[in-house]
Amino acid sequence: MNRFSEQPENTSTKRKLTDNLLIIYILTTLLILLGQIIGSLLGFIPFMTSNDVITTITMYLSFLGIWIISILYMRFTKKNRPILLAVGSKASGNNAKNLLTGLCIGFVLNGICVAMAWLHKDIVLYYDSFQPIYFVIIFIAVFVQSSAEELVCRGFLYQRLRRSYRHPAIAIIGSSLLFAILHLGNEGVTVLSVLNIFIVGILFSFMVYYMDSLWCAMAMHAAWNFTQNILFGLPNSGVVSPYSVFRLDASAAKSSFAYNVGFGIEGTLFADIILILACICMYLWGRKAKDLKLQRQKN
Repeated sequence: MNRFSEQPENTSTKRKLTDNLLIIYILTTLLILLGQIIGSLLGFIPFMTSNDVITTITMYLSFLGIWIISILYMRFTKKNRPILLAVGSKASGNNAKNLLTGLCIGFVLNGICVAMAWLHKDIVLYYDSFQPIYFVIIFIAVFVQSSAEELVCRGFLYQRLRRSYRHPAIAIIGSSLLFAILHLGNEGVTVLSVLNIFIVGILFSFMVYYMDSLWCAMAMHAAWNFTQNILFGLPNSGVVSPYSVFRLDASAAKSSFAYNVGFGIEGTLFADIILILACICMYLWGRKAKDLKLQRQKN
């Protein structure tokens, strides 16, 4: 169980202005916007040439700006400094085992969704290219992007809400809601796609709440994005990567319960069902783990 989840900071009926849900939402949004500005200014263009691989790496590494701004803000504001404990290895669940667990969950869940779209013949994929060195570098870049989103939403936002409100549901639902809202501007967004992003946000929050592991959420997020965007060349929340191992035959793609032409597998009923089942499994596992912990403490 998350140490922050067990000890809300503000338990009084009169809440400080900076602990208000709307204010925390605004702070989170500002961190993202400022991080994106810094990321775009950094440019990450130390290359003599520009091709699909370089463009892909640059696109994902620009999210380092969010890492820089968020860490600096939390480090130099007394109120937010304790949140850094949830980011580093001092959190009990931030370990290699849970990092690997997150990667496996992300690859498997996204792989199931892609397989269903392919088996239902909604998508046609063809092999393009595989460059081992670039493949690893791009994975690292995707991890930077995905972990930056988790740093803000399940690191800063979730922890601030958890420390400001007594009930953990506010942090779990509140962080997931803003996570979904932030994707409203993505190309091809639909009601189902927003619901999908909200549900996966719940799953990420469960990982933090029940496993005390922001790393697990970061790893699953990265594996999910990498599988659909880099391995199979499908839209990642509506965005198609310039480089991928396989390519989608866009002319043959069709929308169904398993695939959405504009948004990808994330805009589908099937993906929503898969993620809801994953949330239920995580919840049941988390409750069981909590009961076992309480039983050991009594004994």
